[in-house]
Amino acid sequence: MKPSTLAAIDIGSNAVRLLINHVEVNGNGCTFKKLAYLRVPLRLGEDVFTQRRVSDAKTARLVAAMQGFSHLMRAYAVAEFRACATSAMRDAANGATLITAIREKTGIDVEIVSGVQEADLIYAAGAYVPQTALRDDDACLHVDVGGGSTELVVYADQRMRFHGSFQIGTLRMLNNVVEAAEKKRFSRCLKHLHEKYAPAYIVASGGNINKAHKILGKKDSTPLQFKELATLCASLQALSFEERMRVFSLNDYRADVIVPALEIFLEIGKTAPSLLGVYVPKIGLVDGLIKDLCKKRMARAECAGAA
Repeated sequence: MKPSTLAAIDIGSNAVRLLINHVEVNGNGCTFKKLAYLRVPLRLGEDVFTQRRVSDAKTARLVAAMQGFSHLMRAYAVAEFRACATSAMRDAANGATLITAIREKTGIDVEIVSGVQEADLIYAAGAYVPQTALRDDDACLHVDVGGGSTELVVYADQRMRFHGSFQIGTLRMLNNVVEAAEKKRFSRCLKHLHEKYAPAYIVASGGNINKAHKILGKKDSTPLQFKELATLCASLQALSFEERMRVFSLNDYRADVIVPALEIFLEIGKTAPSLLGVYVPKIGLVDGLIKDLCKKRMARAECAGAA
């Protein structure tokens, strides 16, 4: 397969993201080089989790962002792309209408993926705990914390053993709309995963844990300790929104949601005490989408070659 340019779009509860990669296939698989990455903090979940629909104002901004993404993909001569929407669009009463509007005004087909599909795609991004940190029989827990949901994947015995999605996210927490039954389901699941697999480390994704990793000055190969996360969380909780922006150099779209995100990770650490720390490889849904695209293109090329 010839080198190509692939793209992925993630319409999330907190932000809309575009990733464009140059992809080459070699004897060891695919290599990926980032050409462009753009994040627009629309916060669709603010509307959906309280009003059950995306407002007209945010609909206009979403369509404008997708029009911009469409122009960028043409400028980069993108050969193939995939666009997916997650928790906010899953819950929005006008989600189907938005999908139609985006298609008509931009030519981009958006797929609303289930929580389990989202977990699988994030897992497909392929970031693992360094093997030097694991024994042969160790398991690890992949955790993605977004604005509307948290996805869990357990990797053990060289394969995926569990995947699940929970309607517990930073914007839901800020708006106090996480249902008590969902909290209990999340806690029961974590206890079950601890008892059955005893995962040694978390592999974490999401903008908030990435920012925490940066604030704490960690190298990419060095895991975060739960004690460090607890100290950082307490420091942030003690500050006002404006103080968090000033003291920790946070953008306004990060200064509020980072606290509930850290609270989710700390809850996981408390409920699954086998965990030793948190690796933060800085990957997400868009990375998994592009790797899934590449895998499918390789399969099609192999079929064409065999014909």
